[in-house]
Amino acid sequence: MEALIPVINKLQDVFNTVGADIIQLPQIVVVGTQSSGKSSVLESLVGRDLLPRGTGIVTRRPLILQLVHVSAEDRQTMGDENDPNTWKLPGRLAKGIEAEEWGKFLHTKNKIYTDFDEIRQEIENETERISGNNKGVSPEPIHLKIFSPHVVNLTLVDLPGMTKVPVGDQPKDIEIQIRELILRYISNPNSIILAVTAANTDMATSEALKISREVDPDGRRTLAVITKLDLMDAGTDAMDVLMGRVIPVKLGIIGVVNRSQLDINTKKRVADSIRDEYAFLQKRYPSLANRNGTKYLAKTLNRLLMHHIRDCLPELKTRINVLAAQYQTLLNSYGEPVEDKNATLLQLITKFAAEYCNTIEGTAKYIETSELCGGARICYIFHETFGRTLECVDPLGGLSTIDILTAIRNATGPRPALFVPEVSFELLVNRQIKRLEEPSLRCVELVHEEMQRIIQHCSTYSTQELLRFPKLHDAIVEVVTSLLRKRLPVTNEMVHNLVAIELAYINTKHPDFADACALINNNIEEQRRNRPGRDLPSAVPRDKQGNPATLLGDGIPDAGTGSWRGMLKASKAEEPPSDEKAKFTQQPPGSPLKCHAVNLLDVPVPVARKLSAREQRDCEVIERLIKSYFLIVRKNIQDSVPKAVMHFLVNFVKDNLQSELVGQLYKSKLLEDLLTESEDMAQRRMEAADMLQALQRASQIIAEIRETHLW
Repeated sequence: MEALIPVINKLQDVFNTVGADIIQLPQIVVVGTQSSGKSSVLESLVGRDLLPRGTGIVTRRPLILQLVHVSAEDRQTMGDENDPNTWKLPGRLAKGIEAEEWGKFLHTKNKIYTDFDEIRQEIENETERISGNNKGVSPEPIHLKIFSPHVVNLTLVDLPGMTKVPVGDQPKDIEIQIRELILRYISNPNSIILAVTAANTDMATSEALKISREVDPDGRRTLAVITKLDLMDAGTDAMDVLMGRVIPVKLGIIGVVNRSQLDINTKKRVADSIRDEYAFLQKRYPSLANRNGTKYLAKTLNRLLMHHIRDCLPELKTRINVLAAQYQTLLNSYGEPVEDKNATLLQLITKFAAEYCNTIEGTAKYIETSELCGGARICYIFHETFGRTLECVDPLGGLSTIDILTAIRNATGPRPALFVPEVSFELLVNRQIKRLEEPSLRCVELVHEEMQRIIQHCSTYSTQELLRFPKLHDAIVEVVTSLLRKRLPVTNEMVHNLVAIELAYINTKHPDFADACALINNNIEEQRRNRPGRDLPSAVPRDKQGNPATLLGDGIPDAGTGSWRGMLKASKAEEPPSDEKAKFTQQPPGSPLKCHAVNLLDVPVPVARKLSAREQRDCEVIERLIKSYFLIVRKNIQDSVPKAVMHFLVNFVKDNLQSELVGQLYKSKLLEDLLTESEDMAQRRMEAADMLQALQRASQIIAEIRETHLW
């Protein structure tokens, strides 16, 4: 099981190269308040001075520290640097390097550091490069790997200490920033939290334990470390704290003694400090000496980390495999780099044209499930939208009885008619047929809009490759839009002609219309037979001039005036009084009343008068004829307009789309420009390829672990 920690180090190295934290690897995260001794604990674990030290905030960037145990006799050989078993293979560590301990930074690539003062200086330089030189904090981590025979295999993360008051260049929300940074690392369920608290502070006020409990309320992955045991007030000790009587911690509480600032200034060796720590524990806490101290802490951390890795490994393996499959799919969607531009352009044009036609036919690979689109939408427009709109058009809409009577009278001219004039029927039915033109043109417009939407549907769902080439995508959209735009006036003209054809010739011999006329005549005859008979008058009354009066209906005399708009009523009940007649006749020429007499036909007459029997019958006949013929024409229009739209617009575009695209775009001078890939797409493909390679390498590393390593 000792081999598990180097495996995790390998995985960290793999994912560090792509700079992604998509895999939550097991690691130990050190948290605590500022100057609580976090960095001193890490130095004790390493056994060397390698971290910047001082007062105030010193650790200003996360430091991911990988400790790799190397046996002394094999330290100069090399193999896989994360695997201790490979150090026995023949070969030099690096040309001209002979060292017992050394370090490597990720950002300096393969540079070897054998002087730990250089390592400390490099940490300071790298911190100042990103965070500045005046107490600034950055979340970007520094990766350091230490190889030594004096360490156990561990992976630790040293974080900036929690603070309250900003100093130097620190922003006002420095407390929140550091807190969010710490939570980002300890929220990883695969991490072990090393909560560091100084012994000369009250355990109940420990910020480290408080923030640990927020993400680990059960304490299953929290280990407490009590530092500065030698700095407690005289007469007090940490016995209760170390025994877990104050605040119990499931993974345990371990006490350590750090080097003082004076020891650091006087260059006291870490090994001497550990020896003094052991003596202090034997003197002050003899019963607990074997369960405290730096060496015990290192062994405990090593054991906890190995068991934790063992528990996390199955889930980690599954997660890596799932992500590898996802990134493989993502990379496939980005496509391969273009080699033959002629073939690529022709292939993309052909594929787009085929997808466009398939979307109309309903055989597209990607079928929309949330709404109708393509051919299904066009069918809906023809039979639902257009059909229902025509059905809602009232055959007699906009026609009143007065309009019909007026048309009949106008069609007769100066002579009274014995029969209903046919011209009035044609005049009125033409007026009604014209009302079908507007919904027909609207149908064309709706189909045109849907064919525009199909372009976007194809480029978004069906032809993902087009997204790689934005200029080609825009050019294809422009060509198809232009083709649709050219066909729109032609289709509109055809639909307009369809209505004009119906207006051009009123076919009263149409079989359906002839049947309707016969039915109407039968109904009228039946009504006439059911009406009680009247005897015609023996003599036709004549007016004063000796002219016979016109008969309306069943012998009802009408002086040619009636109550029709624009005519005077001849009945005596409505004649003006005699005194008004006198005034009428006595007006001298040129008087205002004379003008009034001239404009008498414009005097509005109330419409709400009772129609005579003949007028009523004539109106009924015209209304029935109009309705019958209008329904015939509406049926024709409802059938012919969709056919015209399909022929002149939909089918034409389907048949000519590919040839239009090839003719407009397949030109040598346009190739380079059209197939220019967007920088964003190229960058994303490269990132996806790197991540997929890292995941495949990680999967390979985990697959090498034998089951015997887990126990």
